[in-house]
This record gives sequence, C-alpha cells and structure tokens, in this order.
Amino acid sequence: QVQVMESGGGLVQAGDSLRLSCAVSGRTSITYAMGWFRQAPGKDREFVAAIWPAGKVFYADSVKGRFIMSRDAAKAAVALQMNVLKTEDTAVYYCAAARGVISPALESSYPYWGQGTHVTVSS
Repeated sequence: QVQVMESGGGLVQAGDSLRLSCAVSGRTSITYAMGWFRQAPGKDREFVAAIWPAGKVFYADSVKGRFIMSRDAAKAAVALQMNVLKTEDTAVYYCAAARGVISPALESSYPYWGQGTHVTVSS
C-alpha cells in the first residue's frame, strides 16, 4: 500500500518563502513520478509542478521562476520550495505519486494522493 503525506504548510505574508515536503511510504523501492497540485477556495484543483523518475521537472506558468521542485531519492521524498509567494498562491496543496513516465499535469495520471496541506498567503 503506497501512502503519500505532505507537510510544511502554514500562514505567511506575501513575498515570503515556504517549503513543502512530501514523502512516499510503502513500496519505496520504486522511483515515482511526483506531482504537486493545489486547490484554491471555490476553484478547481490545478497543476503546480511535477518531476519524472529520471528527474525532469515541469512547472505551471503561474509558478515558473518562483517555485522549485526537487527530489530526495534516498528518502523517497520531494520538496516544493515556494518563493515570492503571492496571495493568489493561497490554496490547499496536494502531493501525488505515480509509477513511470506520465502526463505530469493530468490529475488522472496519479493514483496515489496525500490529504493536502494548507498554505495561506496574506497581503
């Protein structure tokens, strides 16, 4: 049973930085494709960033240049470094995992999801 768990959310001010972490437990012998998605109040969940098993990283245009996704293979974990945060980054952030090379921005590509962590950016 594969489980995904996020951590690191919180309340910050606009312009601040925040680092989210996501760990995969269970079958950790596999290097998963990992993705970050977010859902703002009253909006649909949207793609934020993803990393393939081989290390290629993808970003949504809205976060490109501000967010950095990285992998700690030894710990079966990924991180999302969020810099120059804006109020519109306020959302619940979800981490997801999938096996193999997948369409990184599609929710349906990921069978394993975390419960989400709240990020609130105040003005």
